[in-house]
Amino acid sequence: MVTIEQFVKTYDKPGTVILLEGKRAVLPADQPKLFDVGKLLAGSTKHIVFRSGNAKGADYYFSQGVAQVDPSRLQVITPYRGHRRKSNLGHQTFSLDDVDLASEPDVIFHTKNSSSVAPLIDGFLKAGDNALTVKARYLLRDTIKVVGTSRLQPAAFAIFYDDLTRPKTGGTGHTMRVCDKNGIPYIDQKVWFKWIEQ
Repeated sequence: MVTIEQFVKTYDKPGTVILLEGKRAVLPADQPKLFDVGKLLAGSTKHIVFRSGNAKGADYYFSQGVAQVDPSRLQVITPYRGHRRKSNLGHQTFSLDDVDLASEPDVIFHTKNSSSVAPLIDGFLKAGDNALTVKARYLLRDTIKVVGTSRLQPAAFAIFYDDLTRPKTGGTGHTMRVCDKNGIPYIDQKVWFKWIEQ
């Protein structure tokens, strides 16, 4: 089980991107823990860029902790321009609208390969936004958070807040599967809760 000291020693290097994300539904007792670990991570490191998807819940609480220490190291990937603009704490924001998906075959491949959404992604690429394909934007955004693009480097590690009663489901589950298929190590709160209990 990785400790905070091991994590810092391994990953606090220039150019490292760490993904901080998870479920929208965060137990009230856990909300301050996400803030605390974001603050701990930013305060214990100098070089890491922390990446978020700007969603409600876990993404926001993690980001609040990082932003309190060093907002310049918070990067946000959004599904469309202006997504939750008032809640966006990121120093850098990249939108799916800024990505030429035709030039990013790896993003398409890894999104389709990590869940049973190939028809949804194909529909979005063919017809754009509609009631049936809107979810595709979020899945593509989640994939980019992990694998990056030609302009964004991939994540080196991911820290999740998951629903431990229904693990690896929904968008968080998709992001975890993208990590699995690309060899990106990750932990959930079973590990990092211990970091803030020390």
